[in-house]
Order: sequence, then C-alpha cells, then structure tokens
Amino acid sequence: MAIERERSYTWEDPMQGAQAAKQMSGLEYLQSILNGENPLPPICQTLDFDPVAMEEGKAVFAVIPSEFHYNPIGVVHGGLLSTLCDSAMGCAIHTKLAAGVGYTTLELKVNLVRPVTAKTGKLICTGTVIHVGRSVATAEARVEDEQGKLYAHATSTCMIFQ
Repeated sequence: MAIERERSYTWEDPMQGAQAAKQMSGLEYLQSILNGENPLPPICQTLDFDPVAMEEGKAVFAVIPSEFHYNPIGVVHGGLLSTLCDSAMGCAIHTKLAAGVGYTTLELKVNLVRPVTAKTGKLICTGTVIHVGRSVATAEARVEDEQGKLYAHATSTCMIFQ
C-alpha cells in the first residue's frame, strides 16, 4: 500500500517587502529579510529554501533536498537548483543597488553536474557579482554540499532599471 504524502505551507504578503525595498538599498533590504523585519519571498516557502547570508556582492542560500522536489525519474528536478542559482545571483546583484533601483533576470545559464536526491543532504548556493553597470549586471553561482562537492554552477545577466 502506498504511503500518502502531503505538504502544506504558508507565506506572507509579498508586496509588504516589495514596498519596503523601494526605500532601502538592496543590501539593507536583503539584510532586513534575514533579520525578520521583512517577509521571505513566497518562492522560499514554495521550494523550502532559505537565505543564509547577504553581504555586498554576495548572497548565500541553503536547501535540504526533499522528495517533494523530485522529477518523474526520481531525482531532484533541475528547476530547484536553477531557482537557487537565480535567487543567489539576483540577490548578489541586488546588494550592489541603491534604494529604488531594480533588476530582472535577462539570461540564466545553469550547468547541473551531478544528480541530487533526498539523501544528498544540505546544499549551499553562493552567488557573487561579476559586474554591475548602469543598465546590465552579471553574476555567477555555485551549488555545493557541505563538503564542498560541486552540484551545479551558473551565470546570469540582469537588466538594471531605475
């Protein structure tokens, strides 16, 4: 007999944070999320990953892969690692932006170098800025386990807008 699995979660109004972000530098805003002063983005609850650290030019997220992350062939879906990388790279760029300046991902390239399962354990994704210009920014990310074994690496191009 199959075991029934269930998962539920809650999230806060994402517009509270979005409005606060307009009044703070990117780094201040992201640190306010870490400090619990502003809510996590709903994607964090949806995929069950967390921001760990934010500093100028760098953002770190962590996830413990679970069965609910699986794709049809019984391994973690590449979308989890892609989302982690996109989040870490975007936030790394955001740490370099002034109050009221926004960004959006234009291009995302992710290399998945080994499979991930629920037995993999905690993964840490570190995004770092390569370049932030007036209208375009680039960043890179690495997803590693706690022993430093690489699972994915990525690059991103983001558009900066006032």
